[in-house]
Amino acid sequence: QVQLVESGGGLVQAGGSLRLSCAASGGIFRINGMGWYRQIPGKQRELVAAITSGGSTNYADSVKGRFTISRDNVKNTVYLQMNSLKPEDTATYYCNAWLLSGVTMIPAEYWGQGTQVTVSS
Repeated sequence: QVQLVESGGGLVQAGGSLRLSCAASGGIFRINGMGWYRQIPGKQRELVAAITSGGSTNYADSVKGRFTISRDNVKNTVYLQMNSLKPEDTATYYCNAWLLSGVTMIPAEYWGQGTQVTVSS
């Protein structure tokens, strides 16, 4: 069964840094796009950053120049390096992947359980 397991969230002061990791496992045949979303209670989940299997990246305007997404295709892991954090970055961050399961051989979207990032002012 496919799982996305996130780690690296926590509490940090404004201006600080955190690195999120998300490892995908469970009979994966191929991973296409991977990304990070975030959500604040009462608001829609929003895209933070995404990366294709070839390494092309896309960022929300609010994080450009501060966040960097990367991936290790051997480890099936995606990372989000977050620098110069601001209080408005506080949210639950979710890992996302479009992948082909070796069991179903059907492309599908998967989500992690979420990791909390809190930035204090």
